[in-house]
Amino acid sequence: MPENNSSSIDIFGMLSDDSEEKKKSQREELLSTTGVKEFFKEGDIRIDKRTCWGLECKLCIDACPTNALFWQSGEVKIIKDLCVYCGACVLCCMVDDCIKIKRKRENGKIEKFSKPKDVIKLEERINTKKRVERVTGLFPSVDRYCEKYQKQKK
Repeated sequence: MPENNSSSIDIFGMLSDDSEEKKKSQREELLSTTGVKEFFKEGDIRIDKRTCWGLECKLCIDACPTNALFWQSGEVKIIKDLCVYCGACVLCCMVDDCIKIKRKRENGKIEKFSKPKDVIKLEERINTKKRVERVTGLFPSVDRYCEKYQKQKK
């Protein structure tokens, strides 16, 4: 078998080690080969096997940027060490509450979602907060805004 940079890593050997520090460094190495940035260090993902359409769609497998989801023995399986809890699988899933993700942000806030509309609402809230912070940074007060644009009119 020809060996290249991405296939020279023994994924299964790396995932079987028990040391926390070693697991973190191995996870970083695994994710570096995918080119995906890790935003959430902690999280959990679960798939409800009773509601999953699995064989009929496999959309979540196609959407996963790190290949953490895969097909085996008639069902979708997860390599949790590869999951970055991005929500791409939830966004494309045809069945609400089939895939459940729980993730923890750096500030300690925990987010849970299991429906595409929940992911969209969450992203909308985050983007709105960023826009408000940006505008507030530029114009901390109404007076400051008026001062800046009053000068331009003169």
